[in-house]
Amino acid sequence: MITSKALHKARVLIFWEKHGLKATLDAFKIKRRTLFYWKKQFYQGNKKSEALNEKSKAPRLKRKRIWSKDLVIEIQQLRKEHPNLGKDKIYPLLQRFCLARDISYLKSSTIGRLMADMGGLRTYPQKISHFGKIKHIKRLKKLRKPKDFKVEYPGHLVAFDTITKYVSGLKRYVITFEDICTRFSFAWAVKSHASLAAKEFFTHCIKVFPFPFNFVLTDNGSEFAKKFAQELNRLHIAHYHIYPKKPQMNSHLERFNHTIQEEFIDYHSYDLLEPDIFNRKLIDWLLWYNTERPHWAFQNELSPVEYILSLKAQTNQLLNSSQKCNLPWTYTES
Repeated sequence: MITSKALHKARVLIFWEKHGLKATLDAFKIKRRTLFYWKKQFYQGNKKSEALNEKSKAPRLKRKRIWSKDLVIEIQQLRKEHPNLGKDKIYPLLQRFCLARDISYLKSSTIGRLMADMGGLRTYPQKISHFGKIKHIKRLKKLRKPKDFKVEYPGHLVAFDTITKYVSGLKRYVITFEDICTRFSFAWAVKSHASLAAKEFFTHCIKVFPFPFNFVLTDNGSEFAKKFAQELNRLHIAHYHIYPKKPQMNSHLERFNHTIQEEFIDYHSYDLLEPDIFNRKLIDWLLWYNTERPHWAFQNELSPVEYILSLKAQTNQLLNSSQKCNLPWTYTES
């Protein structure tokens, strides 16, 4: 894996070999010793560009936290007696322990680091089967959206979420969808919170949105598991999950949820008792939202559908303006 910095270093070394040391120093504003250090790295790595990759700058000998064993044992004891008690809650309890023994007490951040050094000290409740045996809980690792992920085209990343409303003591759910690139949005009210309802809504979104899906982003709700996940696996679509209690990772759809509640759901909440009636009215609002209502993402000038049409117009313009290759033309005299 060659990084962009390593490629830049390789270009500088090639420029140095071709134009000389003085021209290289003037052109790239690099110190002389830096050039010779890069050259040494390059030759020690058998003249491979990978040798110029940045290496870890962490010290070889790292400092270790040295605290009283009594403090460490007390932290372990507190976590054992009160499972998964946070560092901020442990702090006042440990402060009393230290004052009673005349020991310098720790700050909450240091307590957190000490717990991390001891493996986190996290425990999980045990479940017992009807045979009387302890069930071992296996927490599955979920695929998270990479930090450097950037949406580049329509359908590249689409997001799903659920709005829960209480109407006359009954629970109703509005499942929402948004394409992050074009801000094209869709929603549907259902009575059930099951994954089958989310799967059916997903099939509706495929029919409504004119572009294929590449990546799907959801929270960790049960409606986006089982049937919903099976449908994504069948279509070979990657399923990203946000971290627990981090709705900002799905901020664009959260903003749409805020908008649809303020502009539509709050004024038609009693229609949610009969989702069919609610959805008929919701379709009209969604048509207006996607075709006429200007969106802040496009400087309050274009609606999502108008933005999609502008993308198609730009693509057609590029295709029409592209010049043909003149290589097969015969030689002519003027």
